[in-house]
Amino acid sequence: MKREEFRTVYDSGFESTFALVEGLSHNIDALSVRVQQLEDRLAKNSRNSGKPPSSDDPVEPKPKSLRRTSAKKPGAQEGHPGRTLSLVEDPHHVVVHDPEECEECGESLSGVLIASGYERRQVVDVPPLLALEVTEHRARRKRCPGCGRTTKAAFPLEARTQEGVGYGPGIKALMVYLMEYQLLPYERASELLEDLFGEPAPRAGTLYSALKRCFEGLEQTEEAIKEGLVGGAEVVGGFDETGLRVEGKGMWVHVASTAKLTHYAVHPKRGAQATKEIGILPLFKGVAMHDGLSSYWHYEQCAHALCNAHHLRELTFLEEEHQQEWAGRMKALLLEIEEAVCEESASGGRYLAPERAREFEMRYQHLLEAGLKANPPPLRTGKKGRPKQSKGKNLVDRLEKHRSEVLRFMYDFRVPFDNNQAERDIRMVKVRQKISGCFRTRRGAEMFCRIRGYISTMRKQGENVLAALESVFVDDPFVPSLRAE
Repeated sequence: MKREEFRTVYDSGFESTFALVEGLSHNIDALSVRVQQLEDRLAKNSRNSGKPPSSDDPVEPKPKSLRRTSAKKPGAQEGHPGRTLSLVEDPHHVVVHDPEECEECGESLSGVLIASGYERRQVVDVPPLLALEVTEHRARRKRCPGCGRTTKAAFPLEARTQEGVGYGPGIKALMVYLMEYQLLPYERASELLEDLFGEPAPRAGTLYSALKRCFEGLEQTEEAIKEGLVGGAEVVGGFDETGLRVEGKGMWVHVASTAKLTHYAVHPKRGAQATKEIGILPLFKGVAMHDGLSSYWHYEQCAHALCNAHHLRELTFLEEEHQQEWAGRMKALLLEIEEAVCEESASGGRYLAPERAREFEMRYQHLLEAGLKANPPPLRTGKKGRPKQSKGKNLVDRLEKHRSEVLRFMYDFRVPFDNNQAERDIRMVKVRQKISGCFRTRRGAEMFCRIRGYISTMRKQGENVLAALESVFVDDPFVPSLRAE
């Protein structure tokens, strides 16, 4: 506003001047809020928010990890048995090395034919090229001496699906292993197979056929995994979701997992419609660990627990960026409770002493009150609708409203402190997308989810992944233990 324009308003009297100042004041308040929001957004990283580490500024110093330091030295701990290669009694090859001359006087030893002893050392290696093994199946025909009809023998399963020459279950399992477990794109998987075997590489169509065959062979196994996850009241399951590009559009991959079972599902939606159609949460009666997404609270037939790793990051942000002392103390309290639970559990206990739990509850309540003072409700602006709350106020409200879900790990030692199990499982989806790109079809995403869920389950249960995949191609997939814990 120019000086002449302000003079005109001023000469108009008090009401005009007050209206101008009031409008400017509202604008300043709105801009201040906006500036704070932008500064908060710039200050967020993987340590104080849910942003992934890949989004951190590479120029700035890496954010300090939330993991606490321990007194243990790096590497294997004292008393660890270790793992190393052992000498074998029947090696494939034996190469004898004779000394040429005496190391003392230099006299030639070529005429000494009998050795006084030897020292053994073995080298384990692979041959330059792994040889493909070819098995020819011959289905013989025989004429019936009674009726004269000619009958041909049936080919085994691995020889039924192709004319002439085809790949067997072992190499098909390797194809799937490379693409769905090691996450190689089609082209790189093809190149690796050619380098390993010295044979013309299987093309994309062959690789896709192996994936499709594996996907179809695991339909009943996937249903069994879902049944195991639903389980009963004793199951503690982790639930999470992440975005994924499919057919050029944003979709969601949902994971349900325990220490023994993993299930993935791709769906266009993130919330209640997706969880209903996937069909695990609506039947789940155990303890559901999650990050507090509103759709999870629709299921009242199960207990809930909230991931405290999310709370630690949000509290770190309030402490460091907004200098809210209560947030640092709340973070320390949660970690102290976790340590107390770990110590009690390690000594064979199943719950904290009642007086200690009450002390933790009282401290938790005092810090909530401090958090409410530091993050008061927003003032009414005259606009329609409820005024938008700050991130800090939202966090305090969640910690207060869902107190029992936040502290469930303190009362039920089966419940973990965080949702790391589900987050580790779903991280592989993002790794797959970074390495091989998005999925061009939803069918491809569904194939990845089912096969990856089977692989993850087999790995958790200590099975050899290659052997587990090979079993699918002989129509006898490994049956996972359906104990969710």
